[in-house]
Amino acid sequence: MATWEDQTGRSLELSQPPRRIVSTVPSQTELLYDLGLEAEVVGITAYCEAPPHWLESKTVIGGTKNLQIEKIRALEPDLIIGNKEENIKEQIEALAAETPVWLSDVRSVDHALEMIASIGTLTGRQRQAETLQQSIAGERAKIRPLPDLRAAFLIWKDPLMMAGPDTFIGQVMQEAGWHNAAPEEGGRYPQTDLSALQSMNLDLLLLSSEPYAFTSADLHQLSAAARHSRVVDAQLFSWYGSRMQYLFPYLGRLQEQLRLVFSR
Repeated sequence: MATWEDQTGRSLELSQPPRRIVSTVPSQTELLYDLGLEAEVVGITAYCEAPPHWLESKTVIGGTKNLQIEKIRALEPDLIIGNKEENIKEQIEALAAETPVWLSDVRSVDHALEMIASIGTLTGRQRQAETLQQSIAGERAKIRPLPDLRAAFLIWKDPLMMAGPDTFIGQVMQEAGWHNAAPEEGGRYPQTDLSALQSMNLDLLLLSSEPYAFTSADLHQLSAAARHSRVVDAQLFSWYGSRMQYLFPYLGRLQEQLRLVFSR
């Protein structure tokens, strides 16, 4: 019997490598696919859109915050992989009373890389996880920070909500060298409005494609709040699994475009 510790400090025991895995977080579902666990994953959430064919071939066990406990039990998983922020604590505790649950707690790129390594080891995919880590680290090293840019990242509209510094999105902004103008005292996702944004003296305002999909009309309405505004691929800023191999090339291209914008 092997004992493991997840990113929240919880312990779990596995008698053998998992053969029936349930994933309750989209970005980690994609990671399991990229680690080659097609046969082992038996259940995913309705929001696990990558890879798309798994929504047809795997059992859908509800949403990230509305897990269907009985459906999960019926799958007889030997491992459930979730996330501290994305999943409801009480639901995870109920599942953990019966099945080993490994929870991630990702607040930075380094935490995400640790998560990839841990899940790779846990599932017997160390080599694939190491290759993925090296790919991400190589792209990360190419980033040329753009210091002194005051930026805000909006994730929701009614009310307007920003990604604070203590979020994965906030940490990606830091990787880019931007100063996140969201107030730290406002929590992880502080509310704001157009007037407050205009008072922040923003160089850059980023509008997300999810969870709220900002439109060109929103962009026009909010553009007065910053010297430059644009809608960005929020999955690349917020999915902390294998999607990060595409994050840093995307961020690099964005940085070069911004250099042209702010050199005028």
